[in-house]
Amino acid sequence: MRAINLITDEIPPLMHSDTGEKALNWMDEFKVSHLPVLKSGEFVGVVSESDILDKMDLDKTLDELFQHLPRPYAQASDHIYQVLSRISELKLSVIPVLDDNEKYLGCTTVQYLMFLIANTGSIKENGGILVLEMASSDYSMAQIGQIIESNDAKILSSYLMSSRNSTNIEVTLKINKVELDRIIRTFERYDYIIKASFQKSQFSDDLQFKYDSLMNYLNL
Repeated sequence: MRAINLITDEIPPLMHSDTGEKALNWMDEFKVSHLPVLKSGEFVGVVSESDILDKMDLDKTLDELFQHLPRPYAQASDHIYQVLSRISELKLSVIPVLDDNEKYLGCTTVQYLMFLIANTGSIKENGGILVLEMASSDYSMAQIGQIIESNDAKILSSYLMSSRNSTNIEVTLKINKVELDRIIRTFERYDYIIKASFQKSQFSDDLQFKYDSLMNYLNL
């Protein structure tokens, strides 16, 4: 999914002639802390709520309040992962999208990106989640996939998370099975560390049945 397909029509840009007070009101209305600013249709930068609050006279225009604005943006051809990386790196709530000639096309927000990701097939599809922890040097998606498929299951999606303070990584797997007990036991036989699992297991079903039976008995 490219940045051009991530643009939302819900967030309008500010004009350079708008006041600081109007910018704050719009940020409050749209639940964001950044907004793009245009001048004569050209993208001039992004203004943040904190920068505006640092100014004394909010009745002044953005042109008067700021000589220069930072110009973070995503290119229309950027992949959604690149857009997310830039938003995270710069701690933005809104990022403008520009074409190859730096013409402003629109913008997207963190909330809208999360909505799109949450509605992808692999996220919405029924299944269980498994989190593995391992040394980065031991990571092999080929072996992980082989273990999953040996249990007649498939990986719907996966992602890696690393920490600056550790050489270990976490591998989160979305699997097309709601019961992961057999898969977990197989990973354990291969000495994988299971950091967390989110599933519907037979044990959980038995426990729920016993709990419901006890409640019914106490209500007699």
